[in-house]
Amino acid sequence: YQLLFITVSLIIFCPRLLAQDSSKLISCAEPFEAELLKKNAKLQKHGAISAETIAKEGITTPSLWWTKEQFDPFSGKLITNWLAYPKEQKIDLVVNWQLWTLLDYLQRYRFIHNFGTIAREYGYNLRVFNQQNECLAIYRYNPDTNPPKWEIQFDPSLKDSLEVGS
Repeated sequence: YQLLFITVSLIIFCPRLLAQDSSKLISCAEPFEAELLKKNAKLQKHGAISAETIAKEGITTPSLWWTKEQFDPFSGKLITNWLAYPKEQKIDLVVNWQLWTLLDYLQRYRFIHNFGTIAREYGYNLRVFNQQNECLAIYRYNPDTNPPKWEIQFDPSLKDSLEVGS
């Protein structure tokens, strides 16, 4: 079996992220902090926002509710939660693994691109995880390329429905 591994680069200028330190390029190597999604977790202490966070005034930023309703191909069942870290400018999205495996490559790409575009509008990078805290994909700004650009990367270490028989 051969696993399809494709990195797609999107050349887009985003001045809010140009100032980011390239040594802090997000990756799947950084662990997902799933314990912050448990009841009574002190999200604010860790500088995080979840799908359950409610702002005292106005809309919680980043707000992904409309994005979830608009782009989740399973009517809101694919996305189980998210954590946003304003200081690190990143969003960790949690998806239902069983539903994720039902998506083909183009459907996954579309999903990551749509959510990544919204994250980018907020000035955030995006990582997608399953419930077992395995990184499935990243939508990130890479200032080290010439010109700097946005990239979508699917994790090559995971074996699922993207496998192609010989």
